[in-house]
Amino acid sequence: MKKTAFVTGAGGDIGGAAARRLAAEGYSVALGYCSSKEKAEQLADELCSRGCDAFAIKCDVSDSKSMSAAAELIKQRFGSLTLLVNNAGIASFGLFTDSSYEDISSMISTDLLGAMELSRLFLPGMINNKHGCIINISSVWGEKGASCEVAYSAAKAGLIGFTKALAREAGPSGVRVNCISCGFIDTKMNSRLSDEEKQAVVDEIALDRVGSCDDVAGTVAFLAGDDSGYISGQVIRVDGCWI
Repeated sequence: MKKTAFVTGAGGDIGGAAARRLAAEGYSVALGYCSSKEKAEQLADELCSRGCDAFAIKCDVSDSKSMSAAAELIKQRFGSLTLLVNNAGIASFGLFTDSSYEDISSMISTDLLGAMELSRLFLPGMINNKHGCIINISSVWGEKGASCEVAYSAAKAGLIGFTKALAREAGPSGVRVNCISCGFIDTKMNSRLSDEEKQAVVDEIALDRVGSCDDVAGTVAFLAGDDSGYISGQVIRVDGCWI
């Protein structure tokens, strides 16, 4: 079966790294973006120059119509999808009491409901083929919780619960669902921290370094591959033994 993947948030750091790794593994890749059109298209050109079938596609994971349109275009291009990587997300930092209902709704919609809806849209094809893999990108804060990132932690915790439940429901149809719990990764999301603040975090990490996007991408490739064929419903923590 042709290996086809859809990576949301592919214009970002982790999404881009995951797309490059999957292309190297022989996948045809659809690169989902919301606001990072230029970066996604540049990545598509880069992958195509290496012989990969790749294209950028608009997919706002907070908008059901955008997700439905993207899913239809991907099905037309690839025929069927073997791998969905729900990576797109947003983050914010501040006191929960300063958050508005709209702030909270936006976080839950983008970081949780988007992954659920895209999974719902692509699952029928995977079930029909008796083959498929869904990988959700979560955070250690979804396991532990973080002060001043309450809505984000709640959304990522929901993503973990969604992973475990869907794995049980879809497993009999040959579909595996797993989750990656990311620790302190070198992304623009963490660029707000000063060098001193970053070092304070690193001092708490057993492996004594910041994680790279390639660390996450390698885990994506592993969970998508045959060597993890008996792994489903799991939360794989990529955090250097931090929490």
